[in-house]
Amino acid sequence: MTTTLFVPDAAERPASNAAQLLEQYSPESSFFFASPTCTLLAQGVREMKLEPERGDRLAGRVAALLAASEGARYPRPIVVGAVPFNNTSPARLIVPRTIQSAGPLGAAAVALRPRAPVSIRTLRMIPEPRDYVRGVEQAVSLMQTGALCKVVLSRMMELVLSRPIDLQDVLRRLAQHNRSGYTFAANLWESAEREPGPEGDTPTARPRTLIGASPELLVSRSGLQVVANPLAGSAARSPDPEEDRRRANALLTSRKDRHEHAIVVEAVTAALRPFCRRLHVPEAPSLTHTATMWHLATRVTGELDDLSISSMKLAMALHPTPAVCGYPAERARAAIESLEPFDRGFFTGIVGWCDAAGDGEWAVAIRCADIAGRSARLYAGAGLVLGSDGDMELAETSAKLRTMGNALGLDLAPEMA
Repeated sequence: MTTTLFVPDAAERPASNAAQLLEQYSPESSFFFASPTCTLLAQGVREMKLEPERGDRLAGRVAALLAASEGARYPRPIVVGAVPFNNTSPARLIVPRTIQSAGPLGAAAVALRPRAPVSIRTLRMIPEPRDYVRGVEQAVSLMQTGALCKVVLSRMMELVLSRPIDLQDVLRRLAQHNRSGYTFAANLWESAEREPGPEGDTPTARPRTLIGASPELLVSRSGLQVVANPLAGSAARSPDPEEDRRRANALLTSRKDRHEHAIVVEAVTAALRPFCRRLHVPEAPSLTHTATMWHLATRVTGELDDLSISSMKLAMALHPTPAVCGYPAERARAAIESLEPFDRGFFTGIVGWCDAAGDGEWAVAIRCADIAGRSARLYAGAGLVLGSDGDMELAETSAKLRTMGNALGLDLAPEMA
């Protein structure tokens, strides 16, 4: 029997239920999402939205889809999925046939199996590291003319491994090291590619999955309460505790990183203010961290004017923030199109959910990979402002690539990343 379970209060279900949902995830699942407030596992597709639309038009179509899905068998429908960075590409948003929910993973045990050995058959960096450094220099030159305040420049690593990638294993390892963030796996429906087979064999279709562990909440809505947590300004972690603390303190006091962070917070605040009767913005950022990175973070909270403003509408009003695009947005987009020699796809897009009441959570799709069969595309970007150094930004993106590299069982040496 088809059932739809709404996200409960975290206190209603023990954390072990969230671990069970993680165990039940398979490559055929529609969607998995674990956040500090809930865990969701979706199966099947009842309805799908794929139009390449953005802003109010996409939010309006999602609202109409949820309204049309609401009924006796689906009393509380939910839309889940991902929206790409580029507004000319279609979103992958679905109403699943079933969705199970639980509280956050928290300290729940994550079952990990022994790994089979894996090696890299082919590796390609787009752009090559030296070309990325030159791109950073070009972007800084644009900022020196006053055309830009900030731009985010990204890299992509294309890998073909010696065996098919075990999505269940990757998701579990990401969840184990991302307790306070947003771990996700979204089936990219109707977007299969061709898997190169052994010589002489006919290529076979391969489904694609967007999988990752993002530290960044774009926006959440629960009733009238709104939260956004933009990140900007980063530093790689160190295994040495004393050096790690030094790097964290240096980031917190860095004028360059504080300036980069302020640009993002100001843009997020300006986008949320028209929807909120109250908005609280801390005067200074705080530190947050993942297993590989330190980040500057600011937790912005607000109260909506109107319950009709859904989490999807808020997300589309914010996306993309200067944390993943730049400022001013249109000029930053033009610089990205000129300097990045690849399509970001869903990297720096958003991933999450919105229910028929308008509640939901949307995370920024960073620290992620687009996986199909033995192939994976890993992404990382860095925010550039006046004073950015190409070699330092290259090192930052290399550190960020290691989140997914570690989850895949790969030891990405600096010269590889």
